[in-house]
Amino acid sequence: MTKKVSIPLGRQDQISAKISVPAHFNPGRDPGIILAHGAGNDMENPFLVFLAEGLARAGVLALRFNFPYKDAGRTAPDKPEVLEASWESTFDYLNHQPLYRPAFIVAAGKSMGGRIASQAATSGRLPVRGLVFYGYPLHPPGHPEKIRAAHLYSLSIPMFFFEGTRDPFCDLKLLEGVLEKIRSPWGLEIIDGGDHSFAVPKSKGLTIQTVYRKILDKTVEILQTGFFNKAGQA
Repeated sequence: MTKKVSIPLGRQDQISAKISVPAHFNPGRDPGIILAHGAGNDMENPFLVFLAEGLARAGVLALRFNFPYKDAGRTAPDKPEVLEASWESTFDYLNHQPLYRPAFIVAAGKSMGGRIASQAATSGRLPVRGLVFYGYPLHPPGHPEKIRAAHLYSLSIPMFFFEGTRDPFCDLKLLEGVLEKIRSPWGLEIIDGGDHSFAVPKSKGLTIQTVYRKILDKTVEILQTGFFNKAGQA
């Protein structure tokens, strides 16, 4: 079951969101995940919809939401403080809903959505159990010298990265160097041939649905097999 909800943001604004609830969800016992979109898409992005629906079938409550600029019809992302406040409000909503409150909540995001979650977690605004990055934007395309990772080194919660080998936003050699400096538990799943949206060349013989399924299955695994119970959790 997927339900539309509106989440308060400040005194006047609202965040539009959708919650995919497992058929036999147990509040306080089963995990939950919040999914945020990248800069150029929204919560109806096929990848996020696939994840949310698949996670719910696997017993994980999944909430996906729009940042305010998308609901307003703008193309330029909101200021960082608004993006972080959106994450904070969405977490507070899910964490205090008696019908849905999961045993723990993990913040996940495609590209910008994941980066903003990590920044909010670093500042203490987002007390999630862990983070999942679907294509972490480590640097702007063509500018590997502009690494955006310093804040990750201060985090103590587990982090899991899904990265494609053809992603112009994330040189895997540079990511390896970043992971060596992270002091919290981390994991990495490499999508061979995947670009920033995880699309792979036809020569791989894989459909995008097959790639999505691989990412979904790994996400379910780390949510249900204790990865986010490792030392260093919030």
